[in-house]
Amino acid sequence: MKRLYAALFTLSLIWGMSFLFIKLLVVDLGVWGVVFWRCIFGAGTLLILLLIQNKLKLLRNLPLLPIVLIALLNNALPWALIAVSETSISSSLASVVNATTPIWTILIGFSIFSSKMERMQWIGVSVGFMGIMVLLELNILQLFHDNLLGVGTMLGATICYGFGAHLSKKHLKNTPITVISFSTLAVAGILSGIMMAIMQPYGFLAIGSTSVIVSLIGLGVFGSGIAYLLYYYMVKEGSAEFASLVTYIVPITAMLWGSLLLGEKITPNMLFGLILIFSGVYLSSYKTKAKKQKVIKNVTV
Repeated sequence: MKRLYAALFTLSLIWGMSFLFIKLLVVDLGVWGVVFWRCIFGAGTLLILLLIQNKLKLLRNLPLLPIVLIALLNNALPWALIAVSETSISSSLASVVNATTPIWTILIGFSIFSSKMERMQWIGVSVGFMGIMVLLELNILQLFHDNLLGVGTMLGATICYGFGAHLSKKHLKNTPITVISFSTLAVAGILSGIMMAIMQPYGFLAIGSTSVIVSLIGLGVFGSGIAYLLYYYMVKEGSAEFASLVTYIVPITAMLWGSLLLGEKITPNMLFGLILIFSGVYLSSYKTKAKKQKVIKNVTV
């Protein structure tokens, strides 16, 4: 169980930084350029791991249709929607809206994938979402009033993530984590590359500057390659709902990165929101905690 929470915390730090990188890169690369190069850098990182682990042969037996669907719903489409949203709203606000992912994951799991949710988990999700609202002194009406396009595209991304998490759990449960991550990133890279060639071909040539390369290393190598190893680890060894809880913590880490790199202030609202969010994470993982012995037994490195 400790390993699951360690993965949750580490992933939140990485993805908190990812929102800043997307904000910087979309100007130079365009929406599909961000998605394509993120996939390429991430897949390249995972390909090295596959070679080291001698697991390339496992790619032959993958179910093609689920891989394509998961690549579309967990990578290509949501990443494009996030990039679109950050052309009109701040990276902090994008990360706040992204925190609704657990709510959509639970609703999708309950209504479509027959997931059983206990009352404590619903309470936890609600408490966590309240913490997000406290963080930036926002309410739902203000979110939509500020920018309908930006918030709407971010909500579309969260719904994609909800479907992707459940499809991963259902169809790729027995597939090694590295293989899942590499194959979905590779397919998403092909899909986004086609879109970039059609709509934004300049994205192929816009990676010459040092700042773009550094941002792509942060977004691709860490934000996609290493991060998705952690994400699929939590989906497989915990649950889709537990993995989606990372989006509750990401707004906090995004703000912390903003404070460290941009000199932004940490407000009392952030501290109070932090307490609510971590309370929500704890309550929402109640089902996982109830099966603690089973989870610990099955966890591998």
